This record gives sequence, C-alpha cells and structure tokens, in this order.
Amino acid sequence: MAATDTTPLVALRDIRKSYGDVEVLRGVSFDVHRGEVVCLIGPSGSGKTTLVRCINHLEKIQSGRITVDGELIGYREHKGRIIEDSEKRIADRRQKIGMVFQRFNLFPHLTALENVTVGPVRVQGRDPKTVTAEARELLARVKLADRAGHYPSQLSGGQQQRVAIARALAMKPAVMLFDEPTSALDPETVGEVLEVMKELALTGTTMIVVTHEMGFARDVANRIVMMDQGAVVEIGSAEQIFTNPQQERTKAFFKAMR
Repeated sequence: MAATDTTPLVALRDIRKSYGDVEVLRGVSFDVHRGEVVCLIGPSGSGKTTLVRCINHLEKIQSGRITVDGELIGYREHKGRIIEDSEKRIADRRQKIGMVFQRFNLFPHLTALENVTVGPVRVQGRDPKTVTAEARELLARVKLADRAGHYPSQLSGGQQQRVAIARALAMKPAVMLFDEPTSALDPETVGEVLEVMKELALTGTTMIVVTHEMGFARDVANRIVMMDQGAVVEIGSAEQIFTNPQQERTKAFFKAMR
C-alpha cells in the first residue's frame, strides 16, 4: 500500500507538549502521506496517545505546527505569531480528522445506526435520508449490517468498537486516528476489529494508529514510528523496523516484548 501523493496529508513539525514541568512530547516531527498507514509504537508513557490527541487538538501543544490537508489544526497565524484558533474553526477543521478511542464512547441511548448518523446530520447538516443510506453501507462494511437497530448495551466490545469506526468514517475524514483501539477488548474480539482496520488500509484510508499489536503493525503499516520518552527514536518501513532496527532503544523494546 504505497502513498499516492508526495505532499504530506498530515505534517508534524517540532511538536512540544508539557503537563506542568513534565515534558511529554519533545520535538516530534514526521509526515503522513495520503493513503499511508503509520503505526506509532513504543513503551507505555512514551507520548503516543498524547500525540494523536494533539493532532485532533484534544490536547493543546506548547510549540510546533500541526497541519492536516494543508491547514493548521487548533491554531492560526496572526501578525507573524501562532495563536489558538476560534472554537468554530477548530470544530470545522476537526471534521477532517476521524478519531477512534480506546473506549468506544458511543451514545448509549442511540442505536448503532443512530450513532453513525448523528454526526453527519447534526454537525455537518447533511440530508438525513442520504446519511442513513451511507450509514447502513458503513455498518455493512464493518460487518454489522444486522446490528443496525441494536443499542450499545446489546453489542459486544468488538461490535461497539466497529460501530465507533463506522461513526468516524461517516464524517468522511481525510485521516483516521486510532488510539490503541483493541486495548479494551477481550482477546476473542481483537481480531474482528483488526480485520476491519486491515480492510480500511487496503482501500486506501489514511491512518495513524497507536498500537501494541505488533503483528498488525508489521503486516499493515507503510511506516513505523518508534517513540520513547516523548521523542521519536526511529522511523522506517515496517520491514526495516521489525527485521533490522537501527537504534538500540528499538532493539531493546522488541527484545522486552518477546
């Protein structure tokens, strides 16, 4: 699965983020191209989740620039300075970014179908009939066509996560962010979510995935970003990172996982 454009869809430049005196992101920079799958790996606490939340401006950065499809996310330039954007512009630009969390965050009072349609109808103001038809197609795509009328409490964890994926796709985002999407699932249901994500990758969906599922990263990612202590340790193709890592920290990470 090769990227289809030489211009980055997502560009991170010297991203720094602190909580008080603790610096959790230390100058992170890399690009993600259209149609590319980039997996973020590394030990817990290395800054992976914080980074993807910054891309969606769920976390504010102290310095650096994040652009998606050529537009700054969360900030704008004003008289030569970068200042925080208005809530409306942030919300508008965030529509380009789909997010799938560790926890499913579905609306418990809405059916699977309603969870998928609510964003496009209420946020984007799209035609309910068209949106409903598209939502049914998305539920079929994540293999839940027969669960459209079920409420979250009637679905397994894996099914709920697949509804969450369909809900994010319904907004027609330019890029999908996944924050350890299988970490809250039973071992039996992990595979069904990973299969959906593999299918998305095969059809050209641009994805940034925080994951501890090394088999998925090896099989699906175009590139791997290895992080530790808030910094990028190594970036390379999945084959290179898994078979011939260059950095001692990367080698130690894989050795500890055996």
